[in-house]
Amino acid sequence: MQEVVILSDLWGKRKSEWLALYQQFLSPEYEVKFYDSCELGQIDLSKYEEINLHQQFVEFGIEQAASQLVQLETKPKLYIGCSVGGTILWKAGLMGLPIKRLITISSTRLRKEKESPDCPTKLYFGASDPYRPDSDFYKSLGLAPPVLLEGGHEIYTLKSCIEIILKDSLVG
Repeated sequence: MQEVVILSDLWGKRKSEWLALYQQFLSPEYEVKFYDSCELGQIDLSKYEEINLHQQFVEFGIEQAASQLVQLETKPKLYIGCSVGGTILWKAGLMGLPIKRLITISSTRLRKEKESPDCPTKLYFGASDPYRPDSDFYKSLGLAPPVLLEGGHEIYTLKSCIEIILKDSLVG
């Protein structure tokens, strides 16, 4: 059975009801492993507000989580990262995480990256997400343009988008 690893958004497992949709779609053919990005990044959740969580990820959490993941995962797998989870996976790939295929969904901080991991990569964004990378980002890194789906930043929580992403990702 193939394993799929999913990394959460900045809210972590506290607000991960959407994960059940991935599990429904992937079971029984795939074993789903889930990581809470907050736990990997050692994020302080005492002030559980978006601005506070975001600041911690930017200041230290993304790097910390990527480093942790490199220690925890040693075999190439399909990795799916939602929002900051995709950025963590990207950074982990640059640090040596063996990635069979990388799928990022709404990982808007990637727009700040200057290099990409050496693995097959597919990026998804909501067409109306104002923070998604512009076309220069893809050209500068030699990446295929992203798949744009109807919606905003939280497309990774929408059943219709999850189905499209997983069908597309598991085939290609």
